[in-house]
Amino acid sequence: MFSPFHDRQGMPKELADVKYADLAQLVDYDEGFALEFKQSFSPSVRRKIPKVVASFANSRGGWLVIGISDAEKGVCPIPRPKADVSQIIGELCRRHVSPAPRFDARFVANPVAPEQGVILVQVFEGDFPPYVADGVVEIREGSTSGPAAGTALVDLYDKATRRRLEVRMFCKRTVHYPMGGDGLPLFNLYLFRMGRMTGDSFSRERDGEHARAMRCAFERQGLDCRVQHAHDSLVFRIPARDETVVPHSAIELFPDESIKLSVPAVLLDGEDRDSALDVLASRALFPPAVDAQLIDAPATLGRVTRMASLLDRYARARGIAWREYAVAYELENMAGVTLWSDNETYLTYAERHGVLYCATTDCLSRVRYLDDGAHDTFRARQFAGSHFFEACGLPLGSPDPEDNALVDALLRTS
Repeated sequence: MFSPFHDRQGMPKELADVKYADLAQLVDYDEGFALEFKQSFSPSVRRKIPKVVASFANSRGGWLVIGISDAEKGVCPIPRPKADVSQIIGELCRRHVSPAPRFDARFVANPVAPEQGVILVQVFEGDFPPYVADGVVEIREGSTSGPAAGTALVDLYDKATRRRLEVRMFCKRTVHYPMGGDGLPLFNLYLFRMGRMTGDSFSRERDGEHARAMRCAFERQGLDCRVQHAHDSLVFRIPARDETVVPHSAIELFPDESIKLSVPAVLLDGEDRDSALDVLASRALFPPAVDAQLIDAPATLGRVTRMASLLDRYARARGIAWREYAVAYELENMAGVTLWSDNETYLTYAERHGVLYCATTDCLSRVRYLDDGAHDTFRARQFAGSHFFEACGLPLGSPDPEDNALVDALLRTS
C-alpha cells in the first residue's frame, strides 16, 4: 500500500514508525488519489472526515494528514486532542459510515512542544465495499471525493464478491500429515488477514521476519519447532522422531500473515483405548467390543489451546490486531468421534444423557469478520478452545446447571 513516508533506504514506512521529522517529506507530494491534507481539526473538517475515510476505503486506501497546509504543504501544528484520535475518528465513522471501514490513526507530537502536532489517519482499502457515508457511496476522483457512478458501484460489489470467494477458498487449505492420511481427525482454525489484496508482493526479508517471530512464539511457549517450506507458505511443526507414528500440530503461515492452525486429536489406542471402552461398557454406555474412535477430550483441548496460544503470542509480537482477520474453524474427519474423559462428572452425565460425540459431517463454521466491532476481546486461545468443545457436543452457554457443571469439569481437567 502507498505510503508518503520512507526510511533512509527508500522503503515505505508504516504508520507506527512515522516520526515528526518525517513530516518534512510531504513537501514532495501534492494532494491526490491516496493523499489528502487538512490544515485544522475544526468542526467543519470533522464533518468531512467520514466522507474522506469512506472514499479511501472504496478506492485503494489512502492517508489523511491533519495539520498540513494545503498550499505550502508545511506543518501547521494543531493542539493535541483531549481524547485518543483513534477513538475520535472511530466514533465519527461509526456514526456516519456503514460498514465500518478499517483505519489506523495517530497523533504525532512535536518533540519540542508535545502538546502540539499532526494527526495521521491511514485508511485501508476496504474488503467489503461499498462503504456508505451519510447515504452516499464516495470514491476518490483525483484529489477529491465524489459520489460513485453506476459502473463504479458494480465494480465495488464485484470486489466484495471476490473477497468472499478468496476467504472461502482459503478455508479449504490442507496440510499433509504422513500418518493418518485422509482420515486423521483434525481441528482446523483459519485466520484470513483482511486488507491484503491477492497479488501483493512480499520480500524475502519480511518473510524471514515473520518466521523469526513465529519461532520466538514457540520458544516462549516452551516448544521446539521445525520449518518446512511450501510453495506459497511456511509450515511450522513440533518436531517428532517419527512423524509417521505420532502426528503433531502444524501452523501454516502465509506472506500476508494469514494463518491456518491444524491440531490432530489425541486418539486413544492400545491399552488406554481398551480400558476406556471397558469403563463405558460397564456403565452401559457402549456395548462390549464396540469399534469406536475415542479422543482424549482434556488432552485434545489442552493441545488445541496451547497451539492457539502461539498465535496470540505471534500477533502480539508482530503488533497485529485480530480485528484485521476473518476467522472460521473446522472439525475434519471428526464425525462420530466420541469424547472420552475419566472425570466422574462426565461419566455420570453420559449415563443420563449419553456420551458426547461430533454429530455433524460438514463441520466448517461460518466465517466471522472480526473488524465488524463485535469481537474486540477476541483471542485465538479462547476461540479455539470453546469452539472445539462446542462442535463436539459440549453444551456451552446452557442455562441447565448440570450442563454447566459438565463444562466446568472438562475445562478444568484440560
